[in-house]
Parts: sequence; structure tokens; C-alpha cells
Amino acid sequence: MTKVFVPRDMAAKSVGADEVAERVTAAARTAGADVELVRNGSRGMLWLEPMIEVETPEGRVGYGPVAPEDVDGLVAAGMLTGAARSEGAYLGLVEELPWMKRQQRLTFARVGVVDPRSVDDYTANDGFAGLKKALTMTPAEVVEEVVGSGLRGRGGAGFPTGIKWRTVLGAESDLKFVCCNADEGDSGTFADRMLIEGDPFVLIEGMTIAAYAVGATEGYVYLRSEYPDAVEALNAAIVTCRANGWLGENILGSGLTFDLQVRVGAGAYICGEETSMLESLEGKRGMVRAKPPIPALEGLFGKPTVVNNVLSLATIPTILANGAATYAAYGVGRSLGTSVFQLGGNVARGGVVETAFGITLGELVNDLGGGSASGRPVRAVQVGGPLGAYLPVGQFDLPMDYEAFAAAGAMVGHGGIVVFDESVDMAAMARFAFEFCAEESCGKCTPCRVGATRGVETIDRIVAGQDRRKNLVLLDDLCDLMTDGSLCAMGGLTPLPVRSAVRHFGEDFDA
Repeated sequence: MTKVFVPRDMAAKSVGADEVAERVTAAARTAGADVELVRNGSRGMLWLEPMIEVETPEGRVGYGPVAPEDVDGLVAAGMLTGAARSEGAYLGLVEELPWMKRQQRLTFARVGVVDPRSVDDYTANDGFAGLKKALTMTPAEVVEEVVGSGLRGRGGAGFPTGIKWRTVLGAESDLKFVCCNADEGDSGTFADRMLIEGDPFVLIEGMTIAAYAVGATEGYVYLRSEYPDAVEALNAAIVTCRANGWLGENILGSGLTFDLQVRVGAGAYICGEETSMLESLEGKRGMVRAKPPIPALEGLFGKPTVVNNVLSLATIPTILANGAATYAAYGVGRSLGTSVFQLGGNVARGGVVETAFGITLGELVNDLGGGSASGRPVRAVQVGGPLGAYLPVGQFDLPMDYEAFAAAGAMVGHGGIVVFDESVDMAAMARFAFEFCAEESCGKCTPCRVGATRGVETIDRIVAGQDRRKNLVLLDDLCDLMTDGSLCAMGGLTPLPVRSAVRHFGEDFDA
């Protein structure tokens, strides 16, 4: 029997993957071929979706992008044996494609490879090896392994994951929680969604290891409502894990009790901030909490709580399975391991790339991304979501590294990279940063709530040529106030895209 893979990832489905899967089944039946259709996750090469993969003795052969009407011809030409060499769709061995060979896939090792609904497929591809290893260690040893790996939060802040866990482990409480923040709201980011849809068991495994390490018994995944396929995939995986003894009481006979639930958010960007997410989980309006106390000591319902991003928790199994030193061998400086970068916007080859920290911005945009989709010269790139800085082509030699980006007045954030060509109006983009902040602010603090509105008005006056010099000074003062006085990163980071636009693209602010 030949295995044929067609992605069930939301991005692939949006361009016809379901219809392609139906046509493959029908065409195979007509041809009398014995085919097993597997709905896998996407490999991340979104410009090639829907992409069909056919298992052959040499490896998986890819075809893409494939429209439903292309399927019959490809099957007739021998696609089900990997023989079809149609110039328009034939890609060759998927693992040998330049996009794949350029990566170091650790967190995304199984995405696109396995059936995300099959726990047997997961375990056959080293799934749960990290949990099994963790259960042979003491909780403190697990925590120190994570500390030694150098893993830092992939949600944007870059705080050392192991230090957070160590704090929760040391906290005295009758109840502790593990919370995963999957409210992926940054523009140009989709790695959390792709991982949950393509390898949900790895997130469950990571959260279970975290629970063992800190002494938690309950876990929650806070997932945004805009990701219905991810919600369905994760809930299905949780049911499977309960049925197979990977969740619940006495996991693997270890005495560990841990269970997990999915909570769907209502679409507020501010709930990407950890304390706002906790408020929402408690059934309250998503508003930022003042710190201290930190969530590690007083988090969900006032109890010690681990709050990590999807990618942080999904990286834990490979760290435990292979050892901290193996993971820390990747990367540069204090940015150790790999990061999942997402290429979007006006880019020729958009998708997900996992590489070691240290790859340059230019390599990602030009070598992997292929430059702009429009064919015009790239003018600016925003890294780190709507609160990230705009970087000009002159800074494309900047390595993807937390410290290098901070020194350049930018941030890596969640790894989203949005490309703009020469037609972009950077004054309009700076104005949008303030507009976005005004729209998404929880309203709790004045610098964010009022400052963002005043920022829109100030940029309008600058662009209109009204007292341009005075208003640029006023804009700078306003940015200082928002940076220093805002309660959280929503208002505190909004000046980053504004100031970078003024600094690098000042000509766009002339009347």
C-alpha cells in the first residue's frame, strides 16, 4: 500500500487541500491503486500548498502546488509511484529541497512528517521519549536540564524558561498550574497554529513534563478563537492521550497526575500578555495585572503558575530526550537552540523556517524568502509583530539573536517577519502602530490608552506639515512616556515601530 500525504493545515485547506485529498482518493480508486491517504501537517512551504507527498523507497516525493483539477493527470502520469515528472508540479524528494535542507528542525521535527491524529505515529517518531526520560529524574533535575539548555521564552519576551520553572518549583502551594499561551495575535505569525495542527502531541508532552518538573496537576491551553482547526486538533489529541494513559491519573505508572483543558479566547490581542490571559482564564475581562506579584508565585487563581508559549513548551521534549547540551550546541551567545521564523507579507516564498539563532535577517528574507512577491526591491521588514521595529535593507546583516536585535533597537519577538517593498508608506505604518495600540489596549493605564490616540493625531499633523519640527519633538516625548509609563508591553513597545520608522524612513514624514 502506498502512503499519500495531503496537508490538513488551515493554510493548505484555504487553497483547496480538502478538494485535492478527495480527488486523490477518487483517482486512486479509478486506477485500482492501493493507497492510504494521510492528512498530515504542512511542511511550511506555503507557496507550494496544496502539496502532495508520495512515499517511495527513496523517500517522500513532493508535488505542488496542486489544484484539484491537476490530480487526475498526475495520477495518470504515475504520481502514486513517484514517477510523474510534470514540470509544473514535480518537486523531487521533499527532504532534499533547498528550503528543507537549510533548516535545523528540532521543535518542528515531526510537523508535516506524521499524522497529527495518530498517537502511534507520534510514538513511532520518538514521541514521549522526553517525558519518559523526565520521569526517571527528580523534578529539580528536570528543571536544571531546562536551565542548562538555555531555552528562552518564544512568546516574545525571551525570558529563560528554566528560571521561571525553578521559581514555580520552589513556591509552596497545595495547587499549581501550567498554562500555555496560544493566543498568537502578532501580525505575520502562524507557527503556534501550524505546530498545534501538525503535531499536537508534542505540546501535550511538553506541558506534562512542565507539570512534573514544578509539581502542577492542572493545565490549560489558551487558544484564540480564530484557530478553529487548532482547537479541534488539540482537543482530539487530549482525548487520545487520556485514553492511552498519557494524561490523567498515574501517568505511565509514575504516580504523576496531570490533566489538560483547552480554553478558547474571544480574540483580544491583549490576552497575549500573560497576566491578561490569566484574567481571561478566570472568567474576567482580559486586563493586565500589575507586577509584582509575578505569575510564577501568584498566577491562575492566585496559585503558582508556569506560563509559557506554544513553541517554548513544544521544545521541552527534545531537550529532555537528547540532553541540554545537545540543544545548547545550536545558536549564538545567549540565544541558544533554534527558533521558528515565519516569513509573511510581500514575500515570494512565505512560510515557516526553523533554524539555529544567528542566521541573518537578509538570509531569511532574500535566500529563503526569495525577496518580494511583487518583484520590486524590498524596502523594509518588520520583525516581532505589530510592536516590532521596522528595519531597512541596510540592516539585513543583523543576526537573528536577542541581544543583537536589542542593540539595534529592535526585537526578535515571536519570530514573525513581515516584508514590504518600495511602495510602502512608512508614515502610514507608524500611524498604524498607534492605531493598533488604541484599538487593542485593555484601557487600564493612561499612557497606553490615551497616548496611542494622541500619537495618531501627532503623526497626522506631522504628515500634514503642521509645525513639523515641534511635533516630531512632541512625538519623541510621547514615545518616552509610553515606554516608561505603560503597565505592559502593549503601550511600552508601541514606540518601537514608530521610532524606527522615523529614524530609518524620515523622508516619508515630510509634507
